[in-house]
Amino acid sequence: MLKKLSPNIKSSITRSISQSFEQYMNEIGWSVEQYNIEQFYANWREYITTKALWYNKIPEDVLNASQFHKDLAQRVEEVLVRILNDPPTEEQIAQIEILQEKLNTHYEYGCKAEAVYVQNVLEAKANQLK
Repeated sequence: MLKKLSPNIKSSITRSISQSFEQYMNEIGWSVEQYNIEQFYANWREYITTKALWYNKIPEDVLNASQFHKDLAQRVEEVLVRILNDPPTEEQIAQIEILQEKLNTHYEYGCKAEAVYVQNVLEAKANQLK
């Protein structure tokens, strides 16, 4: 059922998943121990029902269809796998390493989105020292 939606709506769905996941992971400090898929889905559900413009554009019968929910679950999994497998850029790695040396820290990061989080944390710490 997801395939039948317009490309704009499908793109908006994907963006909402990405944004919600990255926001959720930032809130928990990218902690694997704190990660809870149910909490992520609750956060995403709140986002799509209150802020996402695409949600109201989908007919009620589609929103209530079990196949639509299966398709959405598959899309969520695909997006999360893509995010987690997208490696940090060389520039991110270099900037993080410089900050870590300066601050004598050792943050680990496995993907581009997590590297953004780590870089923001390190930059905030560096700014506090100024």
